[in-house]
Amino acid sequence: MRPPFLVNYIKSMYMNPCHFDDARRGFLKKSVSLAALYLTPSILVKTFAADAIVPTPIAKEKLQFILNGKPVALEIDARTTMLNLLREHIGYTGTKKGCEMGQCGACTIHVNGKRLKSCTQLALNHQNNKITTIEGLANGDQLHPMQAAFLKHDAFQCGYCTSGQIMSAVACVREGNAKTRASIQAYMDTNICRCGAYQNIVDAIEEVAKSGAKI
Repeated sequence: MRPPFLVNYIKSMYMNPCHFDDARRGFLKKSVSLAALYLTPSILVKTFAADAIVPTPIAKEKLQFILNGKPVALEIDARTTMLNLLREHIGYTGTKKGCEMGQCGACTIHVNGKRLKSCTQLALNHQNNKITTIEGLANGDQLHPMQAAFLKHDAFQCGYCTSGQIMSAVACVREGNAKTRASIQAYMDTNICRCGAYQNIVDAIEEVAKSGAKI
């Protein structure tokens, strides 16, 4: 035997008669309300000034630094990264835009002689710093020793990551981390080569380190 509360619940759910007029009346009420809202004169609708909802432009900030041995002075949006500044404002596109999260190393540059992922750095944080990009390594038509070694050992395929690889490779030798293949691999593990030219890259770095060339 079913409990009384269950019986009452079933009756309320399935045995109440359908009131067509009530359903139609509810539908008509909703339709009229929507039509009235749509036809309300715009003068009765609360308005807002455009500048209350559209943000005003951010003021430009002055920035000065040394880029590949030459002074640079310009005004930029405070939110500009060093990567975007180099590529989009100055036109130095040798520094590549990869993950923009500091993970792939394609955007590697040198700041005061140390390698840095430019995609994670606000440009304004480098006031008066010395910046070196891949464009600043060669001496005119004479390639930098690391660039020449990369060509010799075929240390690239598509070439997209190559500028970042070379910048890290130069820092690797300068900082004394190229004494063994294992130390080179450890230092270079933050630079991703999706073509898989890692062994050739290590060969190039090892040759430059052993040559004693000034880099």
